[in-house]
Amino acid sequence: MTAIPLSLQALSAHAFAPFGDVLQKEDRVQQIINYGHTLKFADLASLDLGEQGGRPAVHIYHGLPVSLPLRIEVMERHPLGSQAFMPLQERPFVVIVAPAGAAPGPTDVRGFFSNGQQGINIHKGVWHHYQVTLGEPADYLVIDRAGPDGNFDEHRLTRPLVVEHVPWLGSASG
Repeated sequence: MTAIPLSLQALSAHAFAPFGDVLQKEDRVQQIINYGHTLKFADLASLDLGEQGGRPAVHIYHGLPVSLPLRIEVMERHPLGSQAFMPLQERPFVVIVAPAGAAPGPTDVRGFFSNGQQGINIHKGVWHHYQVTLGEPADYLVIDRAGPDGNFDEHRLTRPLVVEHVPWLGSASG
């Protein structure tokens, strides 16, 4: 089956708002703390992790790079909690999402690219593709829900999508 091209747009708080929060220092109020030795950018995301006995869990994911063109065939969601990703090496990465609710179709899916200094907090129930690392391996600090089972659904798209180009990489990646 022929895949539908999926264009990516720059990650911004406004464009990503239907799917979650953008974790970034840019355009955020800073506080000076620790006797002037630290700038604090507070309250960047609304973590939602407590449903049905859930609790916050902190992980490090080590993402192995994928190659372009990237076929998007499966989406997942976490119906009981949000999931936040912050790149630890400040490397750009790709985010593929679709609105919370019924299983998405290909026209519901949106693609974004982070500048590497932005993380994301995907709201509870929002459909998303697994972490997309390009170019070289990268680590991400991940905060999500730990608790009783039932926080993972997977859906195979009726028609695949394909990401052929990422603006900062051109059309090839390794």
